[in-house]
Parts: sequence; structure tokens; C-alpha cells
Amino acid sequence: MRVEFKVNGKRHSVEIEAGELLVETLRRLGYKSVKHACDTASCGACSVQLDGLPVLSCRTFTAAVDGHEITTVEGFSKEGALSVVQSALLEEGAVQCGFCIPGLVVTAEALLNENPEPTEEEIKTYLNGNLCRCTGYESQTRAIKKAAEIRRGTLHRNANAQGDGI
Repeated sequence: MRVEFKVNGKRHSVEIEAGELLVETLRRLGYKSVKHACDTASCGACSVQLDGLPVLSCRTFTAAVDGHEITTVEGFSKEGALSVVQSALLEEGAVQCGFCIPGLVVTAEALLNENPEPTEEEIKTYLNGNLCRCTGYESQTRAIKKAAEIRRGTLHRNANAQGDGI
């Protein structure tokens, strides 16, 4: 079966097997930030956006994305510059081993598009499906609140922030 879809703005036309999962297809296409981790839909490491909404690619059939737009973590960096969410995660020390970060960024970007002024509780609820064994979530929650404030213009970016690493 042939399907066509966009990933980070780039059109793909691929032959897939019946029952092929999106995580498998994306990794075959070279999108290695999409992790093939738990296989139980409980860690969020495979999260991508499907038409702007976060989905678990380990539970999404590739056939279902025919004609749709997928965004992976790479789709949020523009011209080599990190997104506000990515920068805030670095600045707040929310990136340790980094395994969960691509899925977390994808989910946090969707949250802030849906709710530009989330409370701490709303952030924790939205990120409920993203497992991180390193941070304890406090620095990630702080970073997402910071990113929301920067996006709204109520907090200005640190001029010394590094633009690399995620």
C-alpha cells in the first residue's frame, strides 16, 4: 500500500506493509528522534504531532496518516535555532539523558498552542503520558511555564542562552 504524507513540511510517498506503525515508518525514513521505546503506549518517547495534535506513533497506523502532516522534534527548530520550548528546557536544566526530550518537546509545543497560559497543574496533566526517569518533572514544568511566558511576551529570553543541544 502506498501512502503520502508530510513530515516537517517535506512530502513523502512510501510503500508500507499492512499494519505498519508510524514509528516504524518514520524511523525507516530517517527520523531517529522518534523513539521506539516501550511498545505499550506508556512512555511518550514516540510522540509526534499529527495535524498539530500529539499522538503516540507506536499506536498510530501509518495508513491512517495518508494525506496528513506529521511534525517531529526537528520540525520545531527553524534555520538552526531552537524553539522557545527547546531553549527553555536547556536553560532550566530539564534535559539530562535526553531520551524523552523529543516526545516531551512535541507534546509541550502542542500544549502551548492549545493553551498559551497553562497553570502548573495543567502542564503536569498534559504531560502525563511522557515518562522521564531523570528529572522529576519539576525542571520540565518550570521550563514550559517559562516558554509560555516568553511566547506571550511577559518574559524576555536570556541573552546568554545557548542555541544548541537538543
